[in-house]
Amino acid sequence: MNPKNYQEILRNLASFKAKLIVVSKYRTFEEIETVRSWGQHIFGENRVQELVAKKDLHGRDILWHLIGTLQKNKVKALIPFVDLIHSVDSLSLLQEINKQAEKNNQVQDCLLQIKIAEENTKQGLSIDEVQSLLASCEFTNLANVQIKGIMGMATNTENKRQIKLEFKQLRNYFEELKKHYFPYSESFNEISAGMSDDYEIALDEGSTYVRIGSLIFNS
Repeated sequence: MNPKNYQEILRNLASFKAKLIVVSKYRTFEEIETVRSWGQHIFGENRVQELVAKKDLHGRDILWHLIGTLQKNKVKALIPFVDLIHSVDSLSLLQEINKQAEKNNQVQDCLLQIKIAEENTKQGLSIDEVQSLLASCEFTNLANVQIKGIMGMATNTENKRQIKLEFKQLRNYFEELKKHYFPYSESFNEISAGMSDDYEIALDEGSTYVRIGSLIFNS
């Protein structure tokens, strides 16, 4: 555990008015409790099964974010308690989220995941697909989801220039979508980008949420 790194990250985020998501995948209850005791309240998990197992750890004291791939058959288990879903990558997934949120009499906050990396392993919608989704009648009819912004992951490379260009593109996408689809929305204001190795670059390019695990847990 590295409280020094945690405090340094918070100082870096403060000047950008960005928020920290501590990635707690594979971490024990004790490790999460330690970080929570430092004052951290937002945690992110990649897998629904692990998130469900941890959700009652501290009750309402923790805001849980789903930052990994989400399958439609897992949505039902997630909706009653998840604060924000970062990884919406299809209209059909968004429709399932809306369906389950309606059953729970709630509006679910989501981010649209956009593919900005060159790697085939990185998932997400193209900007054309995002625009088609937002312009569709099907999307207009979704009353129980709220799109808060977008999420993206840069290429896993040591080429910082490439990473910066990818995050800059994500910010450009955000501004384009804001202008054309959410011009009067006060809630469409989030860019989820940046992890332990590249979060400082992401902050420079407008990230409002960074997802960090290894810098804090020393692994």
